Amino acid sequence: MNKEGNFISLEDDDIFLILAEILKLYGYDFSNYSKASLRRRINRIVNKEKIVSIAEFRYKLVNDELYFNHFLEEVTVNVTEMFRDPHFFKSLRENVIPILTNAPLIRIWHAGCSTGEEVYSLAILLKEEGLLERSLLYATDINQNVLETAQSGEFSIESMAEYTSNYIESGGKKDFSSYYSSKYGKAIFTSELKNRMVFSTHNLVTDQSFNEFNLIVCRNVLIYFNPLLQNKVVNLFNDSLTDSGHLALGSKESIRFTTIASNFKNVDSKQKIWQKKK
Repeated sequence: MNKEGNFISLEDDDIFLILAEILKLYGYDFSNYSKASLRRRINRIVNKEKIVSIAEFRYKLVNDELYFNHFLEEVTVNVTEMFRDPHFFKSLRENVIPILTNAPLIRIWHAGCSTGEEVYSLAILLKEEGLLERSLLYATDINQNVLETAQSGEFSIESMAEYTSNYIESGGKKDFSSYYSSKYGKAIFTSELKNRMVFSTHNLVTDQSFNEFNLIVCRNVLIYFNPLLQNKVVNLFNDSLTDSGHLALGSKESIRFTTIASNFKNVDSKQKIWQKKK
């Protein structure tokens, strides 16, 4: 604690040293993340856990890999829900899906998928449009723990009322409950959906393109990066898209000021969906 009786508050120099150690030990590079956002989230962690010194915090990060995984889960934002922002999914259904029907094999990359609710949402949408059987959904995240949740396809049954409402608003065509069974307080989504998904860790900061995609969805990840890293990531997406492929970002994100902006045309400016020009 400091002399006022509060828990520590890390300054930029402290955070720089900690991030340098994380890069050296674990290979995660946070140097181009938004400094204000990182500072806020790291200080929230040390106060919530009542850490009383910088030395204690560094020791736990360096010597306890389980604690580091916990830190990674806390510092990389994992907020999601099924059919989040229903009008976004409605726009995908109306503006993107009709074009995907022309592809013999539809490859979709959901980057920063978190616990997977939006990946299952997209799989449901594809099924309702008759495209799931010839689609592959690659769901990636930096955090292995959240990927395990996503791969299980099991979510809290208490969330289903809200998710059902989102689904209906997004233009859903069936009874939402037909896509899952309930057991022990969990909604367990059908294997038909999971069988079309490939889950893998992928670090947008350091990893390269790994396939060519018809659609890339990466929502509310870029807002935590500085402009240099945002530009690097959207260039990765540009390299990973087929001609006429689509890119979908979060509501507060844009490619407008990036070096690849001229490669794309607007499909839905409000829902942040673009199409790569031929």
